[in-house]
Amino acid sequence: MLWGDTVNCIRRSLNWAPALLLAAPFACSAQSAAIIAKQLAGSPEEFVAMAPADPIQSATHSKSALLPVTLEKRADGRFGWQSPIAVEGSNLRFLVFSGDQTWNVNVQDPVSKRVQPAEQLAISKRRGNFGISDNGFAADAYTFENVPRGEWNLGIEAKSGGRGFVLIEGEGSERLMAHQVAFNQRVGQRIGMIASVYDLDQSTVAIGADALSQVMLSVTSPSGAISQHPMFDDGMHQDGIAADGVFGADFLADAAGDFNAQVIVKGISRSGQSFMRSSEHLIPVIEEQLRLSSHFSKATQTDANRFGLGIAVETAKSSGHYRTYAQVWGSRAGVMVPVAWIGGMSELSKGNLELALDARWIAKAGAQAPFELRDLRIEDPDHFISVASASKIAVTMPTLPKSARTPIASISDEMRMGVRPAAIQAKGTGTKLLLVHGYCSGNAWGGVAGQFSNSAVFQDFNQNRSHDAFARLIQSFGNTWNSFGVVAHSQGGAASLHLYNFYWSGLDNATGSRLIQSVGTPYRGTALAGNSAALGSVFGVGCGTNANLTYSGAASWLAGISTASRAKANYYTTSFTDRAWLWDYCNVVTDVLLTDPEDGTTEQTYGQLPSGVNRGHKTGWCHTSGMRDPAQTTDSSRNATMSANAAR
Repeated sequence: MLWGDTVNCIRRSLNWAPALLLAAPFACSAQSAAIIAKQLAGSPEEFVAMAPADPIQSATHSKSALLPVTLEKRADGRFGWQSPIAVEGSNLRFLVFSGDQTWNVNVQDPVSKRVQPAEQLAISKRRGNFGISDNGFAADAYTFENVPRGEWNLGIEAKSGGRGFVLIEGEGSERLMAHQVAFNQRVGQRIGMIASVYDLDQSTVAIGADALSQVMLSVTSPSGAISQHPMFDDGMHQDGIAADGVFGADFLADAAGDFNAQVIVKGISRSGQSFMRSSEHLIPVIEEQLRLSSHFSKATQTDANRFGLGIAVETAKSSGHYRTYAQVWGSRAGVMVPVAWIGGMSELSKGNLELALDARWIAKAGAQAPFELRDLRIEDPDHFISVASASKIAVTMPTLPKSARTPIASISDEMRMGVRPAAIQAKGTGTKLLLVHGYCSGNAWGGVAGQFSNSAVFQDFNQNRSHDAFARLIQSFGNTWNSFGVVAHSQGGAASLHLYNFYWSGLDNATGSRLIQSVGTPYRGTALAGNSAALGSVFGVGCGTNANLTYSGAASWLAGISTASRAKANYYTTSFTDRAWLWDYCNVVTDVLLTDPEDGTTEQTYGQLPSGVNRGHKTGWCHTSGMRDPAQTTDSSRNATMSANAAR
């Protein structure tokens, strides 16, 4: 499975000297690299790990509320906005996002009734940056202590109109849980959202409708149009059982692009306090791309051990690649038994996508004809949204080779990844440790590159790539050498794992203890991705939205990463220095949204990679420079450990 539509870029990259690669940004596009996909497979014991992501497992659990602000002209000629806000405890924190506008913020408490400038009443006002990357959204963070509970009024005044947001942290124990009903994000589909509120301290039982005064779904389409959808707990809006505390609503995905869905709830807590919560969801929608044209596959033997299984599709596209997955089942003593799962990135060729099966999986299962594929799914490679699926496809096999009847002692790499292509052995010369940055990032490793022996800095600075596009760029850059290992920051860790899992590269030639090492990678997503997309709908997103970094997008991605590949990733997490007598954080702005412990971008919980190698959590280090503690990439002790143990 070879595709490489811009050979000149590859030829140019192979001719570059290593010194030039270190000095100049990597210029090839994400589609430039000639690349060979692995033919993946695994045992039936991995069926659960490779199953489609369950939306409930990637739900947001929100403790805050993001309020849109639109300044309107008043009678005195100035512009203003006002909203009641619930102060649930003795402390209050909120963020004001005004872009490049100058806003005057005032507050009115329920006891004195006085309208006061927020910065005079607050114990602190700090300027910070909200986002996943170096290019986030500036915000003013206001902190208040020992204030009366109840309903306050928050007001904003300015000399001109404008739009922005206020993000309010809830001090109470109420949490809003919200997620999609299904990951069916194709044009023409109705996208369902469900939500419930629970009390973190008392129980996880949903708070009923009698305690909630508003449950609303607000959707911003790719065109910027905003629609409002009331959410119901009536059993008729994809919400399950009526009156169970779970609310539902849906909207029509009428165009391709990114939709921003916001769930907003208002209510009264069990202690009688008002509260408000919201959760923000980035939902990419793609065009219908193909459909199955047959529920039958004829296997063709391609070498002594392997078969190709063609999947016929109807599509207007002439080329491209898709992520595929299917379970193989066969017969044993008249009963259907699982043989293996197969999949990977498959290239579209003449109306077919091809999967591959090693006959030794048949031997391991002791199976024979008839064979069939089950739970087939075909997904786009950038968002992992299903474009076609089938519960069952019949497979006609030729006469089975000897390897399908010979018992095997162990599962080989060739059974898991396919035949190693000869071209991998011929690519580049020498060995190297690649230092890979993250999403929309500057040179995170540049200042400490000298702490890593025999290393080269990958440079695709301040760019937004899907995991697949990012991985293909790393592969192209790594072609300069025969073998390489990776030390990565943030999204770079996920992209490197994606590369190893799906494509042949110099990673497969590397020797050493740790093939991939990462710091601060949100393997299971970050809450900032959804909120950054919402903020970007008003202010614009310089680097663009990235659905792979949301909770739901990360879950869908992981559903295609084998446990064998995950075991090659060694990961570290960090968080701020925790002082019992101080309010601690990495980023005063993102702290309102994230759940401790976190590094200002990645929460420790969501930095975990199931079946990966957890190398530990360390306090006193934040995600990037400019945060309260030093950037995690500058930890010389950890860097020395990673350099010494890195494969190359």
